[in-house]
Amino acid sequence: MSESTSHDVLINQSVAILVDGNNIERSIHEENNDPNTMINFDTLIPRLLGNRGLNRLVYFREGKQISEKLSERLHSLYHGSVRPCHKSADIPLTIKATQLSSKVDTIIIMSGDSDFIELVSHLKGEGVRVEIAAVKRTTHRLLIEEADHFHEIIPEDWFTLGPKKGGKRK
Repeated sequence: MSESTSHDVLINQSVAILVDGNNIERSIHEENNDPNTMINFDTLIPRLLGNRGLNRLVYFREGKQISEKLSERLHSLYHGSVRPCHKSADIPLTIKATQLSSKVDTIIIMSGDSDFIELVSHLKGEGVRVEIAAVKRTTHRLLIEEADHFHEIIPEDWFTLGPKKGGKRK
């Protein structure tokens, strides 16, 4: 019997990535003490996907200050969308995950929020692989335990914006 290598396996999985923007932004700001830090989707998304296909990327963001640049970039590179939320992203993200559960093999939730523990459990019960991507220190332990896999968001996955013209930075 010959040894099989991972090169012989064709992974045909479709993945949806749902981002709780406020939670992830708050986590990386806490982690490096800088409110101008942003997720670098160019490095993070390929790392999260591995050799799987991206079906959908939705970035949920509470509040009015949604970067037009982020929105355009997610759309042009990943056919992603940014969804403004009235209050927190919890309910809109949960609804979208439930809608997608019959259309994708895996859902990656980018959030460390314990409010998603029940959603993860529900999605797994529907036969969906559920992965969490978040900053480990700010992610609820039970959320990590409930998920099929945990991707730690590390400093290499973010960048800090430079000072605004005319603005002052410390």
